[in-house]
Amino acid sequence: MPISDYHISTDQQRFDLDAVHAFLSQSYWSPGISLATVAKATQNSLAFGVFLGDSQVGFARVITDKASFAYLADVYILDAHRGQGLAKYLIATILAHPDLQSLRRFMLATKDAHTLYTQFGFSELANTSRFMEIHSPAVYQA
Repeated sequence: MPISDYHISTDQQRFDLDAVHAFLSQSYWSPGISLATVAKATQNSLAFGVFLGDSQVGFARVITDKASFAYLADVYILDAHRGQGLAKYLIATILAHPDLQSLRRFMLATKDAHTLYTQFGFSELANTSRFMEIHSPAVYQA
């Protein structure tokens, strides 16, 4: 499919949360996440769906205060639609969103997509000693 056949929407009424949940619950970053958690996280984020017609083939969400900070999460494109530039299209669309301009910090975490994100100016943390976390990787299995 040409990339022009796809479109990106922030209209959460269009999202197929069952499909988003199906992907995220099998991903390396959120195994076992519940549908209720996906729905709540999506509702409380600036979320982006990638569509081919009415079928949702990708997703991402940004957790943000829309003034100084944003965190990019849950980015995916279904396997059957990869290799066409959709991830680049999605990230470019996210970074161009009016609510995400002039932020002081825009963060993300990735295991395997560094080359995608560096194209858009993301880099490894300059000073990791300043960042702390509470990490509960098994929270969705509880």
